[in-house]
Amino acid sequence: MNLLLAEDDAILADALCEQMRASGFAVEHAPNGAVAQYLLAKQQFDVVVLDLGLPMVSGLDVLRQLRQTDASLPVLILTALDSLEDRVAGLNAGADDYLTKPFDFPELEARLRALLRRSRALKASTELGQLSMQRETRSAQVRGEMLELSPREFDLLDLLLTHQGRVITKEQINQAWSVDRGIDNVAATNAVEVYIHRLRRKLEGAQVAIRTVRGLGYLLELERT
Repeated sequence: MNLLLAEDDAILADALCEQMRASGFAVEHAPNGAVAQYLLAKQQFDVVVLDLGLPMVSGLDVLRQLRQTDASLPVLILTALDSLEDRVAGLNAGADDYLTKPFDFPELEARLRALLRRSRALKASTELGQLSMQRETRSAQVRGEMLELSPREFDLLDLLLTHQGRVITKEQINQAWSVDRGIDNVAATNAVEVYIHRLRRKLEGAQVAIRTVRGLGYLLELERT
């Protein structure tokens, strides 16, 4: 589980990183809002812990910008600001939960795992245009007709659909394929275009398109009319 911790208190951040890693999270730390925005744009996370009082760019501004591109990434605000107005502002900006300092780590971990469970439940089935996907059964349909997808094709489609409307790089695709140790990184990178071509053919009639963004990667979007 990939977690972004945006916290400017170095002592607290070090302690949280250590505890979260011991609990099974892979943690990236952002000491200010600008670094948090950079990491959110460049990497994929499962959950975010966000302080509001960040230097350079405030936590609220980080959250507002994130929600312009990703409405589903779970965000827990962790802050010393405990007034009703602060809570309302944070939740209205798009936070999924709000925890004030001081706090107990077991409560923070429990809240994070609850957010992750809800996020997984919401992502269990996804639709776009005439394309639908069920992750529990690793199946996808176009206009109700089952698609024949290899494991690698399904993982690629899952990644594109999860981040629909956002560019996915070849490096991110390789990460999604990393459980397959039978192919090295160079071969996997060269294979991406082959699998993109195959998916495009299989998605005909789905009213969606895989668009190549030159020099960056690929994105899945509704077909333009």
